[in-house]
Amino acid sequence: MSDPIHDPLGDRLRLLGTQTPAPTLPAAEIRRRADRRRHRRHALAATAACTAAALCLALPSVLHSPGPQKGAAGTDVSSVPASVPASPRPPAAFTVAGTSTTPIDAGAVAGILASCLGSDASQYHAVIAVRTPVASADTDGVVIAVNSAGQYVQCESKGNNGRSSSVPATFINDRLWGTGHLIEFFDSFSTPAAAGQRLSLGAGHYTPDVAKVTVSYGDDPTQYPTVMAGGAFVHTAAIATSPDGNSFPPAPYIHAYNADGKEIYNQKTQPTTKNAPQ
Repeated sequence: MSDPIHDPLGDRLRLLGTQTPAPTLPAAEIRRRADRRRHRRHALAATAACTAAALCLALPSVLHSPGPQKGAAGTDVSSVPASVPASPRPPAAFTVAGTSTTPIDAGAVAGILASCLGSDASQYHAVIAVRTPVASADTDGVVIAVNSAGQYVQCESKGNNGRSSSVPATFINDRLWGTGHLIEFFDSFSTPAAAGQRLSLGAGHYTPDVAKVTVSYGDDPTQYPTVMAGGAFVHTAAIATSPDGNSFPPAPYIHAYNADGKEIYNQKTQPTTKNAPQ
């Protein structure tokens, strides 16, 4: 004969098709337990993608742990290969679509300097004159010129009509130096350009200690060559930002190397300082 006390409970369980009553848990706890079970399966198989950011962080240490030896954080971090990132990196919000430049012909250069400098144009000679890889509404080229006193001037241009969009011209000497006075910065900007891209353009001056100047953008470590001549450099690029249009254009960072190939200046880690013009 069945125990009358437990018969009602047994009947209810049979109707529900379960063996034991399921406890009522908050939704967050249910998700946490499910994630923990998935984590164990993925760590053993090592073939499925992580299902949450927390799992992405934990998976490298699970896969590469040497066994019972554990560090302060619960895993022997020395066993993780250098090629495995410590945390997942978000996809880049921009792409450097192009950095190629083409020379501006001598006739257009003379017209640009005349428009930019007026009666002082005859005192300057161009050391860099290039068209940018993409055009904005106001700029598709830049001319850097210097006079006999070593005073540099930067003039942006648009088109082949000899007109300059830099009025007045950008004169910069001893105003913005990098640490160590190896690199001096001229004008730098980013502006919307054709085909949904942005034009990034900047220039500067370098001392004789510098043999090579490169530029990187944002968090991307890739370094691109700059145009160098007559003690000046120009960096320019066509930047394609994320399609949603919510990302900011990446900041350019200048790197300088000596003749031995050693990096002697990195704008990302070494600040710039303002100095009064001489």
